[in-house]
Amino acid sequence: MDVLARMKACGVVPVVVLESADDAVDTAKAMLAGGVDVMEITFRTAAAAESIRRVANEVPEMLVGAGTVVTLEQCKKAVEAGAKFIVAPGYDEEVVAWCCENQIPVTPGCVTPTEIMCALKHGIKVIKFFPANVYGGLTALKSLAGPFGGVTFIPTGGVGPANLSEFASAPVVHAVGGSWVCPKADISAHNYEKITALCKEARTVIDQTR
Repeated sequence: MDVLARMKACGVVPVVVLESADDAVDTAKAMLAGGVDVMEITFRTAAAAESIRRVANEVPEMLVGAGTVVTLEQCKKAVEAGAKFIVAPGYDEEVVAWCCENQIPVTPGCVTPTEIMCALKHGIKVIKFFPANVYGGLTALKSLAGPFGGVTFIPTGGVGPANLSEFASAPVVHAVGGSWVCPKADISAHNYEKITALCKEARTVIDQTR
């Protein structure tokens, strides 16, 4: 199963913020115990690259990628560390082109028809939609799907337990993104049982929509 198929099968792409790489492996294992085998480690912290490296080396059953990638330097650093996919909050031609040239799955953030058309030029048909709650949510996604047949989205931002079922059941949604299944505070406090429980709850809701 390729990367994008793994994301779709899981149904959720957790946005994981790690302040310390020492928490990376235990967080990954807690998520796996909850039925979530995909994690997007965000480059919002200095621990990102080392966290990716540790998960890639020590938890091979976890599909680990890098998120909040805004420069080509970060992109290369993430892939060198073992990231299997790249997620960007917006569309950056340099990052997208490099990923495509090197056969690294990339989901750039696109919220306008113009940005989606830029992604399509590179053959990208799974796109991050961020922040979803600001740019019209599911209503916007359904409208954008009209002229762009075959494109599916990973909405992130404002997606959580209250609206997960609504998003997950929409054909235009490839998977949902968010940090509610692995809150930063719970990672730092080593509340791994809670993370496992949150992942189980999310997977239960997603599975009920299929």
